[in-house]
Amino acid sequence: MISKVGQIMLYVNNQDDAVKFWTENVGFSVISEEDNGQGMRWIEIAPKKDADTSIILHNKEFVAKMSPGLNLGTPSLMFFTENLEQLHNELTNKNITVGEIVNMPSGRVFNFADREENYFAVMEKK
Repeated sequence: MISKVGQIMLYVNNQDDAVKFWTENVGFSVISEEDNGQGMRWIEIAPKKDADTSIILHNKEFVAKMSPGLNLGTPSLMFFTENLEQLHNELTNKNITVGEIVNMPSGRVFNFADREENYFAVMEKK
């Protein structure tokens, strides 16, 4: 039986740029980095070191060659924050593409894009 979501695979064109985006702009930490020496490199990032779920940044081009049938699209991710307006302002001040704060039945939400124009959502959870 599945007990939790462990890792989410995010396929990116530039892993180093993606790491900079997530760590410098969004505040994530690098949990681990692996390189098999044959072109397969992955970087594990998370909002905090002991997070239950992490994101693995994979090289999209390399994975496409290894697994041609794999769906390399961006997963639709919803992040949670306790201070939506503060995060919205911080991302905006870092010149990140940020959507307006919208009131949804489940709470206030906004979306933002990484440097490769992948969009992610953030919901306020107190």
